[in-house]
Amino acid sequence: MSTTLPSLDVTDPSARVHSVRTQYPEGLLGVPGRGLRLSWRAEAGAPQLGYQVRWSDGAGRDADGDAGGLSEPVVSDDPIGVLAPGGDLAPGDERRYAVRIATRDGWSGWSDEAVVEAAIDPAELTARPIGGATRVDDPVTLLRTTFALPAEPVRARLRATFWGVGDVRINGEPVLGEHLSPGWTAYDDRIVLGTWDVTSALTAGENVLGTLLGDGWFRGRLGWEDEVEHYGAEIAALVQLDVECADGTHVRVASGPDWQRSTGAIRFASLYDGVDVDLAADPAGWDRPGFDASEWEAAAEVAVDTSVVEPRITTGVRTVGEWPVEAQPRGEHTFLDLGQNIAGWLRLTVRGRAGDRVVVRHAEVLEIDGTLHTAALRTARASDTYVLAHDGESVLEPLFTFHGFQYADVTGAEVVDATAVAISSADRPRSSFECADPRLGLLHSNVAWSQRDNFVSLPTDCPQRDERLGWTGDAQAFAPTASTLFDVESFWLSWLRDVELDQDADGAVAAVVPNILTRDDFPADGGGHSVMGRAGWADAATIVPWAVYESYGSDEVLVRQLDSMRRFVDSLERRAGERGLLPTEFQFGDWLDPDAPGDQPWKAKVSSDFVANAFFARSARLLADAERLVGDPARADAASQLADRVARATWAEWGDAAVETQTGAAISLEFEIAPAAERERIGESLARNVRAEHGRIATGFLGTPLVLFALVHSGHVEEAYLMLLRQAPPSWLYQVEMGATTVWERWDAIGPDGSIHSGEMATGDSSGMISFNHYAYGAVVDWIYRYVAGIAPTTERPGYRRIVVAPRPTASIPWARASVESRLGPVAIDWKLTDGDLAIDLEVPYGAEALLDLPVTDASEVTVDGEALVSDRLGPGRHRIAATAVRVAEVPSIEPSAAVG
Repeated sequence: MSTTLPSLDVTDPSARVHSVRTQYPEGLLGVPGRGLRLSWRAEAGAPQLGYQVRWSDGAGRDADGDAGGLSEPVVSDDPIGVLAPGGDLAPGDERRYAVRIATRDGWSGWSDEAVVEAAIDPAELTARPIGGATRVDDPVTLLRTTFALPAEPVRARLRATFWGVGDVRINGEPVLGEHLSPGWTAYDDRIVLGTWDVTSALTAGENVLGTLLGDGWFRGRLGWEDEVEHYGAEIAALVQLDVECADGTHVRVASGPDWQRSTGAIRFASLYDGVDVDLAADPAGWDRPGFDASEWEAAAEVAVDTSVVEPRITTGVRTVGEWPVEAQPRGEHTFLDLGQNIAGWLRLTVRGRAGDRVVVRHAEVLEIDGTLHTAALRTARASDTYVLAHDGESVLEPLFTFHGFQYADVTGAEVVDATAVAISSADRPRSSFECADPRLGLLHSNVAWSQRDNFVSLPTDCPQRDERLGWTGDAQAFAPTASTLFDVESFWLSWLRDVELDQDADGAVAAVVPNILTRDDFPADGGGHSVMGRAGWADAATIVPWAVYESYGSDEVLVRQLDSMRRFVDSLERRAGERGLLPTEFQFGDWLDPDAPGDQPWKAKVSSDFVANAFFARSARLLADAERLVGDPARADAASQLADRVARATWAEWGDAAVETQTGAAISLEFEIAPAAERERIGESLARNVRAEHGRIATGFLGTPLVLFALVHSGHVEEAYLMLLRQAPPSWLYQVEMGATTVWERWDAIGPDGSIHSGEMATGDSSGMISFNHYAYGAVVDWIYRYVAGIAPTTERPGYRRIVVAPRPTASIPWARASVESRLGPVAIDWKLTDGDLAIDLEVPYGAEALLDLPVTDASEVTVDGEALVSDRLGPGRHRIAATAVRVAEVPSIEPSAAVG
């Protein structure tokens, strides 16, 4: 790239910059004021050679009025994750950024401005945490205060967080626009502060600020051992409202002992168990002006550690879908089928009489006789109960809970109207996919819904039973797919912060984050086992940051997590000791290998020692890559040498036996454990295994994300499709054929006859383990985008700066189309196979290039935009690619489906 930029007064009329943004979601207020990064999109007739940033601070923040500046022109072709000039923002300040780029033909005009508002310093809050003398499962606390504004408000900011879960009302209206605030973080070290613009909710004169406060994750029941108060015995609300009025006055309303407290209609609220609501106990109008609160008590200040409060960096849990549900009366019951397994609840309008008790029960699937299957919920009640306050119609909707369900059963009143409410932190879809095989489209939908349902504040394993924990193994397996399906970069940044905070003193990473588990929570073979540093789970510390970097393109995630990555790999090296290999100890292994004993899912075919040390080598290699990019070159060399040593030793110790299994072969190939001279043999052996098994999947949580890649990368596309398109169990499409709308935890969760797996576990107790909404096996969607659709990012130029175009057509899938909203702009492909000829419409955003990896043969002729192909690299724009006589995957015959329905 040229290092000479054009004169600043030369204009390129073809160049335009737009969509300038920071690393935080659009509209998120109160973000950290330091370390801001900018990304933008552009169009021009020539490549970007450089850029310049203009900024201005918010008016009225100081006596001098607006402050701002203009950066020096920067020679760079990079528009992703650029460090913003201007220094740190003052607490609570606003800054506006505009960008222009330079091409060889001159400079673009200035972009529209991106506005960012910094959080105030939590230490400067005058609000105090308040609550009441309550115990676990007591009624939800109501807190209120009244205040007067001398004139119309012109700017108002609400800042709030909760030790527990909270909601805020102003003059009777909810103002947060989200649920279960502030979400679940590593509360001992981090509780996030949200900021909201509430100007429109206020008025001159009397106003009321009301808060509801429940147990949530902080104090409520978590885990399958019925434990409560994981983080503390008292819940609290910290709320501050700052208002600027039209007459120039400033009004602050801050939580403190001058507030009043009481209880209301919500007598009980549990994440697992649902809510109990007595509508007759509702103090109507409590959150509006004119309410008589003379009998309310004074709020109590709560002694919680406010030093752990920090600005949030991602949005909260939001409503992502609402749709009507048909009520089907069945005698004394009303049955509801949402048509989709969701995380959320039902909003019901019922008709009954005062004192009637309405019960809403939830389940993911039905028994063969059509009744709700609730055994999989274990001890989670998963029911909402309401006592009606009056005759006639009432609207019922829960607060401070959610359910994982597709079906519901209502008793106690006539259901007049029903609405499904789906919630998620994955609220910004990023991609689309469809192809000639509608079953793959349904699989794609199922995986996307499993992500929505399990991205409720954190990446959980399941949304329905008495668990819903942030299992790190599930997260690392699914991270590439998750980052393609939805824009969750800031979501991952937030969760990875908790991964680091929950590392132990040695650097080991927990099996769940936030971590609430102990040895006693996972007895496995009868004795307690550490949940720290388990292979394939703890490696989320390295694998997730790398997946985020590759998908979104900013190295910020590596900068933030580098120390965490170092500490984790160092912990593995210490555990390995002089031998250089990890000791034999309990591992989750290739969890839920379909051939493992049903009640002992950790007993996979592949050696857990092999798996543990292979992941050790993988994490060391990823650390080396991160060190080269954002760290220390000497450390990079040391980590690379460590990875090589561990890989060699692992192969020598366990390799021959490991590669006899699908997971062992896939890991050996994809993690570079096997020597180069062995790769062809291993690939052939894996392909033979798949053919002999008619595409039967024989992998668990750790092998499944890798096995199709191992097949394709070793030259066995046909066998990859044989596995992908298999219909008989165990397979991805078997679940689709059985009517699943999300991804199952176990390959055999439901039998062909409709019978449901018991989920029995040999863990010394009676708990089972069966879920119909786990995203781990949905990791296959990453492969589908890369090889069915044929578009993928690269690690060399991440974030779709370089797009690998590699569709691998098969006769049964003669067309596919997909798109991904990269930071540079939309990446899209639409291809069709006709009589062995491949036609591709490709969209490459400005700032990116496409690298063609087409399935050509010696007889193929390739043209791009009507001209003979001269380079396998294409620049930005819309291209028409034609390739004749391409290789078409001939998938071996697939045995008939064993599914029913």
